[in-house]
Amino acid sequence: MSEILIAYSTTDGHTKEISSRLRQIIEQQGHRVSLISIDDEPDIDLDRFDKIILGASIRYGKHSKQVHKFIEKNQSILESKPNAFFSVNIVARKPGKNTPQTNPYLQKFLKRIKWNPKELAVFAGKIDYPKYRFWDRQMIRLIMWMTKGPTDPKAVVEFTDWEQVEAFGNLVGTME
Repeated sequence: MSEILIAYSTTDGHTKEISSRLRQIIEQQGHRVSLISIDDEPDIDLDRFDKIILGASIRYGKHSKQVHKFIEKNQSILESKPNAFFSVNIVARKPGKNTPQTNPYLQKFLKRIKWNPKELAVFAGKIDYPKYRFWDRQMIRLIMWMTKGPTDPKAVVEFTDWEQVEAFGNLVGTME
């Protein structure tokens, strides 16, 4: 049994939902899992964990500055343990942009950081227009209109492939 950390940064809460599901999957394998928001607790003691998973959402094409700071601050310990990273973004709803190798946001992110995660995943996120502030709703609707996505300001559309999340959870539970 391992002590596993799932650290995450979320914009609207969906990355937390995915992280919670990963926690359930990994706990079913007999591991103990801590779920911690790096937005709320940026100074996590990583030494006490055997494996570290970091998940982050994208807004307007970028992961939050907090994610970059977390990686920069903890790079050596991340690299010393089994580790994984997953990105949550709406672009991953499209075939051909839904793998770590083909997702443009993840590829751009990996070029900007010095850490080289051992395992990677990309999950399609969720659009929740009623939850967004006025300007975010308008900007996201414009982006969706340009990319042929949903634009109804009352729409809540989840694109996440939960079987893909489960497969990743099984993988990170067994990584060494």
